[in-house]
Amino acid sequence: MRAARALVMAVCVAAFVMLVASGPGTRMGLWQWQTGISLVSWAAWTGMIGSAAALVLVLMTAVPKWRVRAWVPLVALAYGVIAFVPPLLLLQKAKGMPPIHDISTDPFDPPAFKALMPIRQQAPNGAAYGGAEVAKQQNQAYPDIKPLVMKTPPAETVQKAIDAARSLGWEIVSSDAPGGRIEATDTSMWFGFKDDVVVRVLPDPSGGSRVDVRSVSRVGKSDIGANAKRVREFLAKLA
Repeated sequence: MRAARALVMAVCVAAFVMLVASGPGTRMGLWQWQTGISLVSWAAWTGMIGSAAALVLVLMTAVPKWRVRAWVPLVALAYGVIAFVPPLLLLQKAKGMPPIHDISTDPFDPPAFKALMPIRQQAPNGAAYGGAEVAKQQNQAYPDIKPLVMKTPPAETVQKAIDAARSLGWEIVSSDAPGGRIEATDTSMWFGFKDDVVVRVLPDPSGGSRVDVRSVSRVGKSDIGANAKRVREFLAKLA
């Protein structure tokens, strides 16, 4: 029984460590992002197996002679559950999101990258917009992603946009008030993924400004809603 408990504890702790290390290790460059994603998957499977075994050991403590150190399988179960529940929740969330990574308030004429173009061209996802199919999926999943019309003139709106971007922690790569554009990069907290943003400010017939935003991931087919969330937060901050 002691050996079984030790083995189950080791499995559950290993699953927990894989999950905890997946993001920071990727962010620090210890391994590629694909490895980080794989670690999350391995953590989930290992955690489920370890949790099932730990649960059996917990139930076995109903027998008096096996109640010695009954806390061990309980702790192991906690580690195992922590390891597999977050990945399962993330997977469930991903199933409800479209497999896209390019969000624009203007899918018919999405803002184009200039300063960030060399980086975008080297990134796996490139710089080109995905076209009508991406626009269709975005409209179905995020119908609220629309341009923002402000009462302030373009030059003033650009400065407000810069302030909003900085308050959200974006790295401003380029700003052009006369041209009405901002380019920036946002880094995700856990994996350190780099997503690029371009903000376009044009005169509006109302006399104010029209703000369009495009947020694009450098890697990955699906962003699990990250770019739409970023656009929403920016427009809310700007408004």
